[in-house]
Amino acid sequence: MAAKAKQAEVEADDAADDEGAARPAAKSKKKPPLKLIIMAVAGLLVVGGGGIGAYLYFGKSGHDSHAEAAAKPATFVDLPDVLVNLSSSGGERTQYLKIKITLELPDEHLVQKIQPLMPRVMDAFQTYLRELRPTDLDGSAGLYRLKEELTRRVNVAVQPNQVTAVLFKEIVVQ
Repeated sequence: MAAKAKQAEVEADDAADDEGAARPAAKSKKKPPLKLIIMAVAGLLVVGGGGIGAYLYFGKSGHDSHAEAAAKPATFVDLPDVLVNLSSSGGERTQYLKIKITLELPDEHLVQKIQPLMPRVMDAFQTYLRELRPTDLDGSAGLYRLKEELTRRVNVAVQPNQVTAVLFKEIVVQ
């Protein structure tokens, strides 16, 4: 049925073209399906809602807290050099580890709180470092594990205060 109507429309167009008459532009305005409109509106709502949510989450309030954190510089405390002999198994020659460490503190006022606890920190470092083998310090993964373990031990020693990180200034294995 639709095919016959379409064919009749084409024949009428051809007849109008043959007569040479100026034919007005054909207006074939079909309404988009309702399902397509609903999907488009839902898509716009999702994108708009996501944009609004991102603005509220990362917007002005979140941006100010990042600026505060960046504006407050960290404080660094140098520790005395540590020289220990590394654990060896049997007839191997003795190897030594010399390490220079700096503690990173979040606030300057923590320096006065941590200074009296430095003997405890140095003891924790000495006892741990003496148990290391030279193979424990191989590669960047070994140094990363060492840094994490020293950070954990210093935080135990200075509780309730917290050290942000243990930084290595120098590491020598001989």
